[in-house]
Amino acid sequence: MTSIARPDRPARSAFTRRAAAAFALASLALSAPAHAGLSAPEKTIAATVDAEYERHVALLERLVNQNSGSRNLDGVDKVGRMMRTELESLGFTVKWVPMAVAGRAGHIIATHKGDGRGRRMLLIGHLDTVFEPDSPFQRFVRTRDGATDRAEGPGAGDDKGGMVVMVAALRAMKAAGTLDRADIEIVLTGDEEDVGDPVAVARADLIAAGRRADVALDFEGLIVIDGQDWGSIARRSSNSWTVRVKAKGGHSSGVFSPAAGDGAIYALARILAEFRAELPEPNLTFNTGLIAGGAQAALDKDGIRATAAGKTNIIPETAIARGDLRTLSDEQTERVKARMQAIVARPRAGATAELSFDPGGYPAMAPTPGNRALLAALNTVNADLGLKPMPELDPLKRGAGDISFVAGMVDGLAGLGTDSWGDHAPGETVDLDSIRRQAKRAAILMTRLARTPR
Repeated sequence: MTSIARPDRPARSAFTRRAAAAFALASLALSAPAHAGLSAPEKTIAATVDAEYERHVALLERLVNQNSGSRNLDGVDKVGRMMRTELESLGFTVKWVPMAVAGRAGHIIATHKGDGRGRRMLLIGHLDTVFEPDSPFQRFVRTRDGATDRAEGPGAGDDKGGMVVMVAALRAMKAAGTLDRADIEIVLTGDEEDVGDPVAVARADLIAAGRRADVALDFEGLIVIDGQDWGSIARRSSNSWTVRVKAKGGHSSGVFSPAAGDGAIYALARILAEFRAELPEPNLTFNTGLIAGGAQAALDKDGIRATAAGKTNIIPETAIARGDLRTLSDEQTERVKARMQAIVARPRAGATAELSFDPGGYPAMAPTPGNRALLAALNTVNADLGLKPMPELDPLKRGAGDISFVAGMVDGLAGLGTDSWGDHAPGETVDLDSIRRQAKRAAILMTRLARTPR
């Protein structure tokens, strides 16, 4: 890993920085005995979150009722304006970074200057959803059933619920007087669900913020399994691949002969079967999501639709498959890519094949000692709040996210947003009660990080 120079401190190796950070975070986790209880400001934080619950739900409703599908540039801009109002009222300096060059609306970058003594925090969320304006799923609908309080709506959990938790936590810190000393930078991307191109441009501001930070906190969804909240210290990568096969055409009566070969579709099927048989290893998944073949086959410009034409009595000349690849570390990504290339390069009867990977993609957020120390610090907060400890989540149980772009340079913790289910589909539902416990956790953790020396 290369050294990362920061403008206001000497360059150190990433290993040295992260080792020092892990030590500091471990010290934070051990600084108070379990169940030591909350300080007076932390009690104010908890009380403020509870008192402002309906305000938080109302903010979520306003955000959800404004469509902000990734390609709805005007809608993303409007959600950004709503968040700007919330953050400026808390003393943040907020700017909008247009992303027309990447084909997207833009990002919110907000900064809050503290006393310069504690950990510099980067908070990450996103303004966009997967639901474009033509989706029939557009409105916030709240349902109360006894002690259960939930709502359906596009992005109610992913990630408008996360942004509400972020605002609720910061408002509680402001009320308790602990925000004043906190050095915080917030990046709310406008294209997390459909990243702009080129990715290097679309994520330049986030990466720059990561270089300035000591800790990254990701406000995407909390994972709850059988009533147990889990802590996320890792997220897998997400990369897309394409296999294209070309073969000899001809009359089907000659298929499998030395002169004609097997045709493109059989050759592609064998490649995919070899992927399935030879690639599996821990923390790796590789999915084939789209396939087409025939006398002619082609993908659209976005690579999400395919057309094919052929006849049953013609040996197919073309076959195409698209899929994704998810790994737990960048080293694993490169190793698996090399194995895929070796499989594709094998001789095929009457056919040739090539493998390509889409530019960009999401890197991996590998588990690190520093990430585990952050989770330990959060579990100290849980103990003081009277909540159960959060075990370490299996990274196979969550997808890629923006925090991965900074994971190679700063320790991080994911999953500080709301509990939700059915994400990315009509009927996405958020547990509104989870706003309370997540905002308390986040606010108290940030309060303690703000007083932890660098």
